[in-house]
Amino acid sequence: MTTHPAAVVPNPLFTDPEAEARWRARFAAPRMSAPSWAENAPDRNLYLSNASGVWEVYAWDRSDDVHRKVTDRPNGTSHYRISPDGESIWWFADHDGDEFGLWVSEPFTADGRDAWTAVEGVPAGYSAGLEIGGDVTAVGVSTDDGTSVWLSRKGGAAEVVYAHENDGGLDALSKDETLLVLSHSEHGDSRHPALRVLSVETGATVAEKWDGEGKGLGTVAFSPVLGDNRVLVLHERRGREELLLWDVEADTESEIVIDLPGEIVADWYPDATALLVVHTFEARNTLYRYHLMTGELSELDTPHGTVGSAAVRPDGTVEYSWSSAAHPPVVRALSPDGSERVLLESDGAKAPGSQDVADVFVDGPGGRVHALVARPAGAPDGPLPTVFSLHGGPQSADEDRFSAYRSVWLDAGFAVVHVNYRGSTGYGSAWRDAIEGRPGLTELADVAAVHDWAVETGFADPARCVVNGASWGGYLSLLALGTQPERWAVGTSMIPVADYLAAYEDEMEPLRAFDRALFGGSPEELPELYRECSPLTYVDAVRAPVLVLAGENDPRCPIRQIDNYLDRLAERGAVYEVYRWNAGHGSLVIEESLKQTAAEVSFALRHLPS
Repeated sequence: MTTHPAAVVPNPLFTDPEAEARWRARFAAPRMSAPSWAENAPDRNLYLSNASGVWEVYAWDRSDDVHRKVTDRPNGTSHYRISPDGESIWWFADHDGDEFGLWVSEPFTADGRDAWTAVEGVPAGYSAGLEIGGDVTAVGVSTDDGTSVWLSRKGGAAEVVYAHENDGGLDALSKDETLLVLSHSEHGDSRHPALRVLSVETGATVAEKWDGEGKGLGTVAFSPVLGDNRVLVLHERRGREELLLWDVEADTESEIVIDLPGEIVADWYPDATALLVVHTFEARNTLYRYHLMTGELSELDTPHGTVGSAAVRPDGTVEYSWSSAAHPPVVRALSPDGSERVLLESDGAKAPGSQDVADVFVDGPGGRVHALVARPAGAPDGPLPTVFSLHGGPQSADEDRFSAYRSVWLDAGFAVVHVNYRGSTGYGSAWRDAIEGRPGLTELADVAAVHDWAVETGFADPARCVVNGASWGGYLSLLALGTQPERWAVGTSMIPVADYLAAYEDEMEPLRAFDRALFGGSPEELPELYRECSPLTYVDAVRAPVLVLAGENDPRCPIRQIDNYLDRLAERGAVYEVYRWNAGHGSLVIEESLKQTAAEVSFALRHLPS
C-alpha cells in the first residue's frame, strides 16, 4: 500500500494573535438553525446548534423557555424530526458519518431513557424520507437494491408499499393520513422525478403526475388543513422552478404564476389561505406572502442577503434564518404587525463579521456567468493571490451568505471568487441542465471565463491562483488541475470524485442514479465519456502542488477512488499532501473543521510563489 505524505496542520495558523482569534471565533461561535415545531403542539421545538462544539439536535419547550441537548454523538447529528403531538423526537442514527442507519426515537421530555428504533421491521439504509402522523408512519429507505417505502399503521409492523430499483423517495403525508406522495425515477432520470400518490389504507396508486422528459416535479407539502388534500408542487414547465396546486382526489391542478425574475419556492401558511414564498434571484433571497384567493403578493421586510430556511407559526409570525457575506447567521422572527426580533441566540462570543461580496457577470461559452467576489479588508489595489472556490452539488449555488471558510482566506490575504457555473441552481432549468452529457468539463469552461476576467482586469495575480472546492467542487478542482494546468499555482480538493469509474462502483445507489441521469447512462454503457470527465484521466498533466482531504467513511465520494488518484500522484513524484478524518462526507465537529481549513490555507501559503 502506498504511503502518502500527511498534510501539515499548523497551530496557530496566523502569526497575528488577533487574526488567529478572529478566524477561530468565526468557526466556533455558537450558531443555530431556525426551529421546527410539532404541528399540534407548537410550543415544542427542535433545532440544530454547534454550541457544544459539535452540531447536534436540541429541544426547546417555549412554554417555559427550556432548552436541552438531545443528541450527543462523536461525529454529530444532522437529520431530525418531531412528532405532530410533540411527544417524541426522531433522529437518524448512522455510523461515523456514513449516512447508513436507522431512525430512532425518544421522548421530548428528558427522562434519562436512551433512544430506541422508531419503526420496527424497517431495515437499515440511506434515508429516503420520513413522514410521522398520529396513526401512520412512513419511512423511505435506499440501498443498493433501490428505494423502498415502509408503512406502519397504528404502531403495527411495517410493510413495504413501494419498491423499485431506480432512485426515489417519500415526500409527504396528507393531514388526514389517508394519502402518501412519493417521488420516483422509474422513467430512468432521477434529476427530473415524477410523482405518485398512494392510498395509505391499501397501498394502491391514487394518482400520478409527470411532466415528461427533462422536466422534474417536486412535492412541497399537503395542505395543513384537515380535509383539504391539495398538494403544493414545484414544476419547471417554463424553464424555471414555479408552483402549482394539485387536487389529488379530483386530479386537477392550478398553476400559480408569480411575476418575479429568478426562481420560486414556497410553503403553506397554517390556515392554507396563503403561501410563504422564497424568491431567489442573483444569489439573494426575498420573502413574500402570496394570497391564494386574490393573488396578492406582499413583500416581507427582510434584510439584504440570504434566507436559509423559513416557516410560519400558527399566529402568523414568520421565523427564518438569515445571513449575508458580511453578517454572521441569525434566527429572526417577523411578526404580522411588521415588528422583528432575534429569536434564537446562544450564549458566548459572537462571530466577527467579514467582507461583503460584489457581483460580477462574465460572458461565458454558454451564456452570462454570475460570480461573487471579495477582497481582503484594506488590500492594496492591484492583482492579489486569488482563491477560486467552487461550490458542491452541482445542483446548488454560491450565495450572498456568511462563510467562515471564505473569511479565513480573506484574512490570509487572498481575494476570493465564487463561480455559479452551468449546473448551478437559481438561474433556470436550462442553466442547471447544461452540464448533462459532459459534466465537469462544461463547468470548467465557465470557470475559465471568470478566471480570464479576473486576470485581465487586474483582480487576480495569474501566478498565484488557487482552485479549491468540496464534494462536486472538489471534483472540479482536481479536474481543473489536470485540464487547465496553466491556470493554477495550487489546488486543494476536499471529498472529491477523483476516479469516476471507481467512484461509481463504490458510491451509494442514489448517487449512481444521479450519475446515470447526468451522463446519460452507466459506465458500462458510456465508458469513454466517464473517462473523459474523470480527473484520473488527466493526473499526469497536473503540475501544481495539490492537497486532497478525504473522509474514511464517505458514501458519496468513497475513499478507494481517492486512493487510486493519490497513488498515481505518488508514482510520478508529484508534490501533494493528504488529510484524512474518520467520518463521512464532511464534518459536523467544529475542531475538525478548523483543522481541515488550516491545512488548506497553510498548504496554499507554503506552495504559492512569494
